[in-house]
Amino acid sequence: MHGLKRLMAVSLGLFILSLTSVAVAHDGTGIAGGFLSGFTHPIGGLDHVTAMFAVGLWGFFLGRPAMWILPVVFPLVMAGGGVLGLLGVPVPMIEPGIAVSSIVLGLLIALAVKAPLWVASIIVGAFAIFHGYAHGAELPSAANPLAYSVGFVISTGLLHLAGIAFGELGRFSWGKYVVRAGGGLIALAGVGFLTGAI
Repeated sequence: MHGLKRLMAVSLGLFILSLTSVAVAHDGTGIAGGFLSGFTHPIGGLDHVTAMFAVGLWGFFLGRPAMWILPVVFPLVMAGGGVLGLLGVPVPMIEPGIAVSSIVLGLLIALAVKAPLWVASIIVGAFAIFHGYAHGAELPSAANPLAYSVGFVISTGLLHLAGIAFGELGRFSWGKYVVRAGGGLIALAGVGFLTGAI
């Protein structure tokens, strides 16, 4: 139980830290600027935040091993999508794909869908391509691509951990409803992204 509380406290702390603005003397160029630009990109857009949070939350809902596998699958595939974006390879429907990721993942949580691990991995991986492509395509021209990629992968991991930490509420009888309601809110946010209301 103490380990569980420690995990929740560390995850929440890292998530809050990731949301704080960092004062730097750089202009977004080079290795330091590339890392900072990449790190802040996912947390700078609510559409990215909700989907990445949902991956961790759904993983927790599905239990082990999905709780740890999905938050690994997403950034790995996302990095591949980032390379496609960096290279300018045409991938259609990026923004709608990002919005739909929040809708689908949110509904899976809200409806308490227990998908097999391989199905969950395919769903998460497919959406990761859209998110990664957006990160790669928006690389600042002077930034170091490797540092930028490392930054957005780390930031994504922290958002997954925050989702897992929130999922811990599901261990309580009342918490299951809170978690499912959170999934519903994520899905509604996705509708807002898709329609342009948010």
